[in-house]
Amino acid sequence: MPYPTPSSTMEKLTEAKADLGIKDVVVLCGSLRFADLMAEVAVEQEAMAGALVLKPQCNLKLPHPLWADPADAEALAARLAQQHEQKIHLANRVIVVGDYIGDSTRSEIAYARRLGKPITFTHPSVDPDTV
Repeated sequence: MPYPTPSSTMEKLTEAKADLGIKDVVVLCGSLRFADLMAEVAVEQEAMAGALVLKPQCNLKLPHPLWADPADAEALAARLAQQHEQKIHLANRVIVVGDYIGDSTRSEIAYARRLGKPITFTHPSVDPDTV
């Protein structure tokens, strides 16, 4: 009698989201110089598409007591990058926002592609695979 093959972590995540009734999770990636556009895309995705939206919340370019010290800011930036990768991992799909792709966003796109996540761009001309 053959034994069932254990589910992969991604299969378990997909099953858990289905069990919880979570149909669509989208993560927004892009430079926070596009924070206003990112907020608009988040509203569209939540209100019109019914998606749960994950996006960057901390703009380290704006002054804030939590990252006023350069050492604190550097440590926080590294932690936020890791957390954003976790958001990508949880997401069903990725939307890249803005007409500019920096190194961090390029890295996030590559990570999402390695995971096989579908990616759309608000400005398709910046897709690193088509430039």
